Amino acid sequence: MARGNQTGIFEFLLWGLSDQPQQQHILFLVFLWMYLVTVAGNLLIVLAISTDVRLHTPMCFFLASLSCDDILLVSTIVPKALVNIHTQSRTISYAGCLVQLYFFLTFGDMDIFLLATMAYDRFVAICHPLHYRMIMSFQRCSLLVTVCWTLTTVVAMTHTFLIFRLSFCSKKVIPGFFCDLEPLIKIPCSETRINELVLLFLGSVVVFILLLLILVSYIQIVSAIFRVPSAQGRRKAFSTCGSHLSVVALFFGTVIRAYLCPSSSSSNSVVEDTAAAVMYTVVTPLLNPFIYSLRNKDMKGALVRILKGKVPFSWAQGLLQRK
Repeated sequence: MARGNQTGIFEFLLWGLSDQPQQQHILFLVFLWMYLVTVAGNLLIVLAISTDVRLHTPMCFFLASLSCDDILLVSTIVPKALVNIHTQSRTISYAGCLVQLYFFLTFGDMDIFLLATMAYDRFVAICHPLHYRMIMSFQRCSLLVTVCWTLTTVVAMTHTFLIFRLSFCSKKVIPGFFCDLEPLIKIPCSETRINELVLLFLGSVVVFILLLLILVSYIQIVSAIFRVPSAQGRRKAFSTCGSHLSVVALFFGTVIRAYLCPSSSSSNSVVEDTAAAVMYTVVTPLLNPFIYSLRNKDMKGALVRILKGKVPFSWAQGLLQRK
């Protein structure tokens, strides 16, 4: 089929979450619950950080950005999956697939960039504590987040435009419950060598280099912590990194499983890949608010005050103080 005709009536078929009809009702309720809890939990994190001056720190600034990104990520994927489950339909239009792909790549890569930025923040806080406020100023933090958004947008646009140049011969089945990049470049009837090379290059830059930066940061952090003379000081230093390390391990573990352990064409392998995709696109954003709030006393206190209706809107004061 010519590419020009694909933007009209051409549709893809999504493999979906399950091909068992009796499981559709349960899947709908489970995913609806996870979506609502994810959005509510991350909104509470953003509200707590915005309204409590004690949380106006660089790490919480990045955490608020991560929570906003997680809301956008799940909203890109889950509502369409819920509609497909409810209507018993697995179709997604060509244009809808490209739009979903673009936003998924943008918000998914943003998670990785933010986790690397948060690792850098912990490195500066522990290894250079006397210069922390000067290095991680409000302007510097804003610049880092802006750069992250710019880079993820460029990466997402590059992949989306390269997919747009491909031709798809017939109604193809995408092995998953949303339009992901790797499954998409396996099904065209035209040459995909350029797509594969760009995916390999940019994937290496985004995942491996940023993961390497996180690892190097934590090697320096652990080395600095072990030089702390008191056991209490070491425990306190480790506690400031525990939440971030948990999220990094959960996110990168599921991403590596989904993208570096390719499946065969068997249905069991596709189910395993789908489960891995659910972990990093839905479960990780669901767990992030719990991981960060349970290990931070100030965050827990702010959330309790919000739930009790005692919300001191002092975010403007905090921003003025930082400026």
